[in-house]
Amino acid sequence: MMGVTHATSGAAAWIAITSTMPVITFGAYPLDPVGVLAGTAVCAGAALLPDADHHSATIARSVPVLGRLATGTVGVFAGGHRQGAHSAIAIGVVAAAAWALTLLTVPTEAFGTIAVGAGIGTAALTAFGLKARRYAPSWPVAWLLGVLLGAFIVVFAPDQVGWFPLAVTVGFVAHLAGDFLTTGGLPGLLWPWVLRPPEQLRPVPVINRIWLPNGFVALPVLGDTGSYREALFGTLLALYCFAGFAHEGLVLAGVDLLALLATDAANPTGGTP
Repeated sequence: MMGVTHATSGAAAWIAITSTMPVITFGAYPLDPVGVLAGTAVCAGAALLPDADHHSATIARSVPVLGRLATGTVGVFAGGHRQGAHSAIAIGVVAAAAWALTLLTVPTEAFGTIAVGAGIGTAALTAFGLKARRYAPSWPVAWLLGVLLGAFIVVFAPDQVGWFPLAVTVGFVAHLAGDFLTTGGLPGLLWPWVLRPPEQLRPVPVINRIWLPNGFVALPVLGDTGSYREALFGTLLALYCFAGFAHEGLVLAGVDLLALLATDAANPTGGTP
C-alpha cells in the first residue's frame, strides 16, 4: 500500500474509534474534538512507521542523512522490508516506546509539568502524516506545523497526552491491515517464525493467493500496491476523514449534531412537541 493511503487509513481509524459522529463511527474511545483532530494527525503519521524498514519510505526523506540512516538501521534489525517491522513484535515495541515517551516530562513553573516526549512524538508523526498526504509543500513546512501542534498539546492542552500511545498503536496496526489487503501480504504475526505452505497446496487456486509461497498471508482485495482499487479505497477513506473533521469542527464550534438528530427524531413534523 502506498504511503498516502497508509496515512489516510490511520486517520480514518482514529476517527472511527474516537469520534462521536453519528452512525458511521464506533466511539469505542470517545474524545473531545481536540483529541480527535490532534490524534488524527498523530495516527496518520504512525501509520507510516512500519515502512521505516524501507530506504525510500516517507520517513527516509524526513531529515537529510538521518532519515535514511534511521530507515537503513530499522531495515537491518527488521530483516528487510515487510519483515520484523510488520509483525506482532513490532506492534508491542512501538506501543511500549509510545508509552515510554509519555513518561519523558519536564516540570516548569509557568506551565506545570510538560510532556516533552509526547510533544516530540506528536511533532514528528504529524510532520510525517502531513507530508505523506501532501498537505505540506515541503519538509520544513511539515516540521513547523508538527512542532506547533506538539507544542499546543503539551503546553495548552496537557490533558490530551493520555491518548498518544493509543494513537500510535492504532496507526501502526492500520498500516499492517492495509498491507494485508494487498497482494504482498504480511509475514504473519508470529514473525520471525514464518510458516510456508506445503508443496501440495501451492498450486491450489484461492489458497495460493491467501497463503503465499514465501509464507506471507494476504487477503488481496485491493490488488497490487498502487492499484486503482487501492486508489479508490483511499479516496473513500479520505471522504470519511473529511466528514469526521467537519463533524468535530462543528462540535468544536458548539454545534452538536447528535442533539439536533435527537430533536428531529423526537419531533419529526417540526411542530411543537
